[in-house]
Amino acid sequence: MRAVLLVRHTEVARAWKGRCYGQSDMGLSREGAAHRRALAPELAAWRPEIIVHSGLCRARILAEAVATMAGIPVRADPQWQERDFGSWEGRNWDAIYRATGNAMDGMIDAPDHFRPGDGETTMELARRSLAAFDRLPTGRVLVVTHGGPIAAILGMHRGLAARDWPALVPPPGGSAEIDRSPAAN
Repeated sequence: MRAVLLVRHTEVARAWKGRCYGQSDMGLSREGAAHRRALAPELAAWRPEIIVHSGLCRARILAEAVATMAGIPVRADPQWQERDFGSWEGRNWDAIYRATGNAMDGMIDAPDHFRPGDGETTMELARRSLAAFDRLPTGRVLVVTHGGPIAAILGMHRGLAARDWPALVPPPGGSAEIDRSPAAN
């Protein structure tokens, strides 16, 4: 079977709750660490042949735990990182809203042009994520990544408008499987 299991990292450190963290690097909360310990055996039981992660700590921790349990290789690929939010990184979402009003709606209303904090547009994130997806080897591949890349890939594969992608972001530790078998295409 040729499948990709896209998994979102577990919950991040409490200090980052309610903040825009995009490509910022941080560890997990206590709850996120406990969730990682419970989730890793389930992901190893999926029997991946290779594991890829974004290189950011919150994704690497889970990927390495699964790789150790499964006895398989793991590698980092920064193309799987979350969206670059530019100057918004690290700021509280409420503060961003107070400073910019509805500007953040540009991520879904103007996905080709709006750059949150002068960072990455929604379509740049989508193109980067799809390129990383297309470079994956055949077989059963587990990718530990972030909500943005998962939603972009699912949205593009389903032919949905960027406006519909936020509903595709899985919860921390959530996943989505994509069958890449020739019969599935």
